[in-house]
Amino acid sequence: MSSKSLKSLIIVCAALFGSTGTASAFGLTFEWGPTKKCFDPKSPPAKLVDVPKGTKKLRFKLTDLDAVGYPHGGDTISYAGKNSFPYGAFHYTGPCPPSPHTYMLSVEALDAGGKTLAKADARKRFP
Repeated sequence: MSSKSLKSLIIVCAALFGSTGTASAFGLTFEWGPTKKCFDPKSPPAKLVDVPKGTKKLRFKLTDLDAVGYPHGGDTISYAGKNSFPYGAFHYTGPCPPSPHTYMLSVEALDAGGKTLAKADARKRFP
């Protein structure tokens, strides 16, 4: 596929799937950081970008993509404009796989009434 064709395909996909304005750019990154022990209840360091206007709470959830049924849970925290979250900013049941697993950390930006304004997720292997 030529560079021009690939660029056109990307533009079409963006138009079809990313037409929700600011919320479509909402993003999440995280590092396992100081997470070392099994089932560490403290969250890894995380960063958000382009949090939608009107966000009052953030709902985080961890999913083990290799054992989807395991209840890692998550936490909902107040949002006051800070986009960088240190180790332990929220509580959940951390990873403890018998072998390396891929995990997805998800976040939902919620308005004052609890309506979801945007969603983002990031994936990383542990350990």
